[in-house]
Amino acid sequence: MTTPFHFKAGTAPLLISMPHVGTAIAPEVVSQMLPIADLRADTDWHLGQLYHMADALGASTLMAEYSRYVIDLNRAPDNANLYPGQDTTGLCPVDTFDKHPLYAADNLPDQSEVQRRIATYWQPYHLKLNEELERLLSIHGHVVLWDAHSIASVVPRFFEGKLPDLNFGTADQQSCASGLQDALEQSLLSSMHSKAYTHVFNGRFKGGYITRQYGQPQRCVHAVQLEMCQSVYMNEVPPFAYRPDLAQQVQPLLEQLLQTCLRWAKQGKPV
Repeated sequence: MTTPFHFKAGTAPLLISMPHVGTAIAPEVVSQMLPIADLRADTDWHLGQLYHMADALGASTLMAEYSRYVIDLNRAPDNANLYPGQDTTGLCPVDTFDKHPLYAADNLPDQSEVQRRIATYWQPYHLKLNEELERLLSIHGHVVLWDAHSIASVVPRFFEGKLPDLNFGTADQQSCASGLQDALEQSLLSSMHSKAYTHVFNGRFKGGYITRQYGQPQRCVHAVQLEMCQSVYMNEVPPFAYRPDLAQQVQPLLEQLLQTCLRWAKQGKPV
């Protein structure tokens, strides 16, 4: 089996995680699924390309290899709903964002299959994520985890109307120090690059399992999720093509936000 993630160690106190960028589906899982899964419509497409500035900034990067349709790396292993009372997809999704079934009704993943996928795909990603956070923390004393996501701008299942372009989640300021969120907000307000984009903090997306689990500001580990509308940098319809003309407009803002995280961490800001 292919390694379930792609990892590159950096030197700066910043780890960029991309848990939904993977597109691979192992043959033994493909055989269980309906053909609709082949489209992989709910992938966080092209984030590795969009975040090309990560290397130059010295950031570590961790990217999933396998599709979220296999297992969702941003869900709790016990499949707890992070948004009680709201419709969400689970640890091993059984349908798409548009509610198309991924499996025949009599062929859903059973508990043993779910546990197999946790051991094969979920645990290795999280072990590496935790290992790298601890490494960077031991070197720098502070570390920022930037959990990078993207989603179609209109998904009626989860929200009404169109999302803001940039949706930041800090678990209602529980996953990072308030000073870091303040610094990001000031960076957005002062940036000439942000004028074309709408944004919100802790709106529909407050941060998934990764943000909430690993963001421990009392230990100087600060986590921020960014859920970006895909309309900002790509076509939202198949074949989900990357749009360099759009991407190059938002990339300076992404770089500025990441630099804000680095400056904040390097100053050793207290909680």
